[in-house]
Amino acid sequence: MASSIANEEPLPFKIIREEVMMVENDDPVVAILFLGICLILGIGCKQLLHGSKVPYTVALLIIGVALGSLEYGTGPRLGKLGDGIRLWAKINPDLLLAGFLPALLFESSFSMDPHYIKKCMVQMFLLAGPGVALSTFILGCAVKLAFPYDWSWKLSLLLGGLLSATDPVAVVALLKDLGARKSLSTIIEGESLMNDGVAMVLYQLFFKMVLGQSFSAGAIVKYLMQASIGAVGIGLAFGVASVFWLGFIFNDTVIEITLTLAVSYLAYFMAQDGADCSGILTVMALGMFYSLIAKRAFKGDGQQSLHHFWEMVAYIANTLVFILSGVVIAEGVLSTKNFFENHETVWGYLALLYVFVQASRAIVVGLLYPCLRYFGYGLDWKEATIIAWSGLRGPVALALALSVKRTSDSSPCISQNTGTLFVFFTGGIVFLTLIVNGSTSQFILHCLHMDRLPEDNLSKTKRRILDFTRHQMMDKALDIFGELGDDEEFGPSDWPSVKRHLVCLVHLEGEQVYHNALPGTENNSDALNLENIRIRHLKGVQASYWDMLEEGRISSTTANIMMQSVDEAMDSVSYKALCDWNGLEAHVHFPSYYRLPQMKLCPEKLVTYFAVERLELGCHICSAFLRAHRIARRQLHDFLGDNEIASLVINESEAEGEEARKFLEDVRVIFPQVLHVLKTRQITYSILKQLSDRVKSLEKVGLSEEKEMVQLHDALQTDLKKLLRKPPSVKMLESSDLLRGHPFFGALPAMVREPLECSTKELMELNRVTLYKEGCNPNGIWLISKGLVKWRSTNLRNKRSLHPIFSHGSSLGLYEVLIGKPYICDMITDTVVQCFFIEAEKIHSLRSSDPIVEDFLWQESVLVIAKLLLPQIFEKMSMHELRTLLVERSTMKIYAREETIDIATRSVGFLLEGMIKSQEFKEDVITSPAVLLPPRRDLSFFNLEDSGAKGASFYHQGSGYLVVETSARVIIFDVAALESDGVFRKQSASWISHSGESLGSQSREQNALMTCPEDVFMRRRHDHNSEKSDERVNSLSARALQLSIFGSMVNCTDKHTQSFPTISHAKASVPSKKTVAVVPANSEEAVNCPSEANLKASDDNNDVIMRIDSPSRLPLSQTSQSFV
Repeated sequence: MASSIANEEPLPFKIIREEVMMVENDDPVVAILFLGICLILGIGCKQLLHGSKVPYTVALLIIGVALGSLEYGTGPRLGKLGDGIRLWAKINPDLLLAGFLPALLFESSFSMDPHYIKKCMVQMFLLAGPGVALSTFILGCAVKLAFPYDWSWKLSLLLGGLLSATDPVAVVALLKDLGARKSLSTIIEGESLMNDGVAMVLYQLFFKMVLGQSFSAGAIVKYLMQASIGAVGIGLAFGVASVFWLGFIFNDTVIEITLTLAVSYLAYFMAQDGADCSGILTVMALGMFYSLIAKRAFKGDGQQSLHHFWEMVAYIANTLVFILSGVVIAEGVLSTKNFFENHETVWGYLALLYVFVQASRAIVVGLLYPCLRYFGYGLDWKEATIIAWSGLRGPVALALALSVKRTSDSSPCISQNTGTLFVFFTGGIVFLTLIVNGSTSQFILHCLHMDRLPEDNLSKTKRRILDFTRHQMMDKALDIFGELGDDEEFGPSDWPSVKRHLVCLVHLEGEQVYHNALPGTENNSDALNLENIRIRHLKGVQASYWDMLEEGRISSTTANIMMQSVDEAMDSVSYKALCDWNGLEAHVHFPSYYRLPQMKLCPEKLVTYFAVERLELGCHICSAFLRAHRIARRQLHDFLGDNEIASLVINESEAEGEEARKFLEDVRVIFPQVLHVLKTRQITYSILKQLSDRVKSLEKVGLSEEKEMVQLHDALQTDLKKLLRKPPSVKMLESSDLLRGHPFFGALPAMVREPLECSTKELMELNRVTLYKEGCNPNGIWLISKGLVKWRSTNLRNKRSLHPIFSHGSSLGLYEVLIGKPYICDMITDTVVQCFFIEAEKIHSLRSSDPIVEDFLWQESVLVIAKLLLPQIFEKMSMHELRTLLVERSTMKIYAREETIDIATRSVGFLLEGMIKSQEFKEDVITSPAVLLPPRRDLSFFNLEDSGAKGASFYHQGSGYLVVETSARVIIFDVAALESDGVFRKQSASWISHSGESLGSQSREQNALMTCPEDVFMRRRHDHNSEKSDERVNSLSARALQLSIFGSMVNCTDKHTQSFPTISHAKASVPSKKTVAVVPANSEEAVNCPSEANLKASDDNNDVIMRIDSPSRLPLSQTSQSFV
């Protein structure tokens, strides 16, 4: 029976479709009159109360009570205004909530600081969840036991739930007028938003029970979960959908604002009326989602307009709802005079209920205080007192009571007296909490010394900086007066006359302020000053992030990450150095899923897509971080000068940028096309924005008319929209192209290269991964395509080894595979490395296929051995420089047994295989690998005297060497072209013999080209007297040199792209000691390059293709520059 009665009665919070009963001559238009009068009264009240200690909401409630008393009292009515008051007083409570709450709740939650939301979320949940449940139980028990109305437990708990939650409308309006700490304000505001929604859920549950519905324990849990968690889910769903929609709105502030307004009301209706969930929790979740995720999606004027709009909407709704609440309270009291005559003690019970409400609030805060103190920013007893005292009730509770009264008029489950008492008690509690608690909250803050800065050295520092700022304002005022003090129209002015109107700056003139002398007399002064300056520096960094977001340098996603890192760093400035980089480290690294393609777990294209996205995000973060800190450091130095504490903060900022610079340098080495595309986007966006601003300025100053600029403005907006929607993308080269572009692999003849390609395994190794260890048996070779590899060894110790790095074009492990000995050192990745692994068996098969190929393999292996054994000369040389020396200035020969090996002056040899003896020390057998030095004892040319190399086991010096086995393979370099420090001279004369041939007739451009090592082999003369086999061997090495310098562009006959302009060749012949023919590779051996048609198609698709196969040409010692 109870269930059927409940189904016949209207459920709460359903908008009842009925017209308000009015007098026959009443006009509904008078409702607009009341609306206008309320706004006028609100404006006047706001203006008059500015600077006073009376909260705005308290004044509005008093005005509403006064208007209601005038209309419903014994005196004459207010005419048309009175008709409007009566019309608004009879408003459906559900309509009241649906009309005002979405705007108020969304504005409040959207304006909250995202960082404080996350830090204080646990505290807010404790007060809103267990706190509301406990308060409902305490008030329900108090009402049931102390009040003489013989209410059931369900009715008592219904009133307790109705009065348990602090009302967000009242609390938010109060906090804006008080000087509370931001974390405290966030806790109170967030708790008021959350627990009001939780209290509404409890209220709906008890209200249904009162109306006759029965619930089992499982049904109660299910309902609570659906009404609370379901509401949050609906809010998040609407937030995700609306933010996705916002992504398709471009530079249309009106539509963006309208969308936020529409989605807030629609989400409330769908949750409250469609899904039987809490509309308050839904709108709260929606607003917090916008605050956390989408706030920075609104830029420039759009963001400012959005905040102004919602502030205006919240102000209007706030004014109307509090005045209307006062009217409803007055109407409830004055319209039921006979009721109060029969219940004379009701006023005493109202006072008792107020005491119960305050006591329950204090008990809840007291019981939860240990947890509130532990989580978030913590909580001291003063702040706990403010939280307990600020438990205001407002229009939400009053609307719920009106809903009970309306139901009591038509439902036998609730008597009319009960409905009237609910409205009276709720209205009285709302009035008392606003008048008593609201009016005295600022007094409580003052008594607890929480409304002003403490009198300590920190405040002195702030006052000192403030004084210096005001002096800067005085200097600026004087500069402005100097510019404007005299003109042609009005003539001159005098400074004393102007100064009389600058009251805020008058007393500063003539004073001396030393900005680099901050107060520091007490022991803790330095720590407080340091904390203050760190905060100011981080705020400057955050301001730079906002500027970069406006300029289009970073996206809203990147801005969210970087703002969050600054907020987290501000929390620890008192005990830790600047640490905002800690919040960014997780986003700045080479992702581990690089290795998924080689594990066959994921499609290569998909992994490449996500990898490029991650690299782009990391580059954006690093560049923005370096730029923001650089700007903040400059501003801090300009403002505080050479202050010692400011210098300490500046040093902390500079130290933080090391990781960012290293990451950008690694990307520049491994994936330079990523930086190129990102810079292209930034420059394009900046150009389009500045051109758009220029068009607007021309129209603003009157140089052009609007209709003339429409077409140009639309074209610029179209390009800008296209850039944001479909920016230039990064194109990564295919693995096969990278393999063919490697000098070792690409130089091999086609007949052996193609079968070998099928057995080559691509690897992507992360930083600090060991490729192979010293002493292990060689199982294959590694061809380094991208990245850097560092070597270390316990046997090859040399204090001159300062740059033990191998980069693109290196063939690691090749020598050990050829000679069959264990690896002579450890090879460890120093960056992310993309390489190719070839098994030792394949190399042995390749070696036995052709003697020419075998000789080429030995020549390639010596490139690594030279750097390992003789770093004094070869370590700082890049791979293409070594290959140039190999082609131009080396001789490899196999010596038979008993044959003598002579090392000429200023030459150095490497014993690759076999055993030999020195002619001076015949008892010592020299085994490979070994360094063979010339006979002269003076090693100053090689700079080996102080390096400890003379005593190393692999260094040997003698007038000659004798082969003691069947044969020995030795390669000899003529290092006369090298300077004493082992670095190539930049003049072309260091590469050739001094023949005395004049080059003076050549142009400056030709001379410039001749200084480039990569042009040397292209200007060599053929020596037709060379041996045939020697030509073939060196032709492979020469092609490897070409690939090392030009990558896969070798033999590319198509037109070059702008990224790779054509290189003119000098026609002058260059004499050399040894000439080797450079045989162009056959067409079948040429590495494919994109055709002109393909490049054009790529341009049409806004894709930038950068063929960068030789990142090793980037100087390793080059100072890292920040990417801007």
